[in-house]
Amino acid sequence: MNLADILRKNNKKTKKKNTAKVVAGLGLGAVAGALAGTLLAPKAGKETREDIAKGAKETLEKAKETVNVAKEKIIKTIDEKKANSSGCCCESENVEEVKDDEETKEEE
Repeated sequence: MNLADILRKNNKKTKKKNTAKVVAGLGLGAVAGALAGTLLAPKAGKETREDIAKGAKETLEKAKETVNVAKEKIIKTIDEKKANSSGCCCESENVEEVKDDEETKEEE
């Protein structure tokens, strides 16, 4: 692995972290906005509490759905990686042979 490969890999990780931060920020902003709008709306206390309970229930359902979708994607990705992998070099009976093979590939 050369320097360019390492930099590309780090760049991808940074982009994923930044994307996750942006998504989390948007989610928190949406929740804060909805809550502020509900609390500041000119309604009776009972109506406001009902709106808050309804919104909380809907948010919980959406969160559960999002978690389930993410879980399915993770499981699918793991299964694909397992199916495509030829095994770990640590599982080899002779680890030295694997190291020699890696050194030969690097020289090429």
